[in-house]
Amino acid sequence: MIKIILSSLFVDDQDKALKFYTEVLGFIKKTEFPAGPYKWLTVVSQDNLNGVELTLEPNVNPISLTYQKGLFDSGIPATAFGTDDIEKEYQRLLKLGVVFKTKPTQMGPVTIAVFEDTCGNLIQIVQRN
Repeated sequence: MIKIILSSLFVDDQDKALKFYTEVLGFIKKTEFPAGPYKWLTVVSQDNLNGVELTLEPNVNPISLTYQKGLFDSGIPATAFGTDDIEKEYQRLLKLGVVFKTKPTQMGPVTIAVFEDTCGNLIQIVQRN
């Protein structure tokens, strides 16, 4: 059976992204090694070190730059992460200076909030109600 093991997110600066995704969001760096002028860089959730890896891809391709900017300008999150307590995460991230575009909002069976990741993306956090 096929399963998801890796997902990618374009970022405008890999080092800045690593700092945000580890120090602010709380992910753990899983992999980092040179790949030409950039690096293969992944993070994982603290509670699942062998789970799905998020690749922090250098956004150097004109097509991906246009795509990332289009999503951001349209208010569309590039990806979503889950949480068991969205209000607690919202307050924690606010205290760390994270800029939210959408406060926690109930949307049917889920509550969502959307924030900027400082690397060119909007990210959605989701709590299943």
